[in-house]
Formats: sequence, structure tokens, C-alpha cells
Amino acid sequence: MVCSTLSVSSPSATVAAARTPQTMVGTSTFLRGQHLYLRSNISFLTAPAATKPCSTTIRRPSVEAKVITKRENRTARHERIRKKVEGTTERPRMCVFRSNKHLYVQVIDDSKMHTLASASTMQKPISEDFDYSSGPTIEVAKKVGEVIAKSCLEKGITKVAFDRGGYPYHGRIEALANAAREHGLQF
Repeated sequence: MVCSTLSVSSPSATVAAARTPQTMVGTSTFLRGQHLYLRSNISFLTAPAATKPCSTTIRRPSVEAKVITKRENRTARHERIRKKVEGTTERPRMCVFRSNKHLYVQVIDDSKMHTLASASTMQKPISEDFDYSSGPTIEVAKKVGEVIAKSCLEKGITKVAFDRGGYPYHGRIEALANAAREHGLQF
């Protein structure tokens, strides 16, 4: 006699399992604990009488989801943006990085892999003007935008391609871009 086992969680599941097309004519079903046993009366599939009935349980596979962090989302956005924005000699890329304490901007020529100009909140003129113990604010971002625009205009750079670095165009990033535009850079 062949025995197969199904794991069930409720009596209604027992009835549903007993009515499945897998149950054949000539089979009997019985419930022991939470296992539904299906016995077949087909003789050529039977095991020797000395063996015990099988007690295999069918379990559903579980899928665990991976948690994606904000930083991973930002880097994915930045990679998508970098595929579209490229800095050339005539129009270099203005790249922004924002941390909790500082704000960094670089103007990069991607064809030569050179940094043409840079500004950050760690530079003396900006860090001396503002006392920001809790990190850079919108006013500090405006000052960084002004400094990078002046630095670019001194080197003869008037047009740039703006790379927001995967950050939303809002707050400090928007203030920096607007200040750079007001002081002569064309995006």
C-alpha cells in the first residue's frame, strides 16, 4: 500500500485536499494530527509489508525580501543619471555630493578625467562665514554655488551639465544650482 502525506491547517483544507484531482479511485484518506494521509489500493506500487508508511510533509517555500536602504536607492539613481549626463571639454559636468555635515561640488571633464574646479563647505571662505554645527543649510548651499560659479568663470567655463548625484532637486541641491545660475553659469 502506498502512502503520501499532505500538511493541512484546517478541516476545510482537509476536505479540499481530499477532493483534489490527485486522489484516485481506489484510494482512502484519513487524518492523523495535522497530516492528511492518502492510501492507494494499487497493488503493484505497494511497498513490502515490513516497511513503515511514509510521513513526508509538503511545505511551502518561503521567500525573504531584501531591505533596500536609502543610500542604495540614491546610488542606483546616480548611476542612471550618469548614463545620461557626460562632461566634455566645452561643457563639463558639475557633480554634487551631499553629506550630513558638508556639501561638495566638482566641475569635471569626463573626456580627460580631470577635475577643473571644486568647492565645498570645508574651504576657508565658506567655513569662516557660517557657523553651522548641525550641518549645511540652504544659505551655506547658496554660498557654495556662488563660489563654484566664480571659480568656473575665472577659468573660462560658462556652460556646465548639472549632475545632482541622485539627490532630489530640492532644498540644498536646488539652492546651490540656483545660486550658480545667478552668478553666471549656464546649465
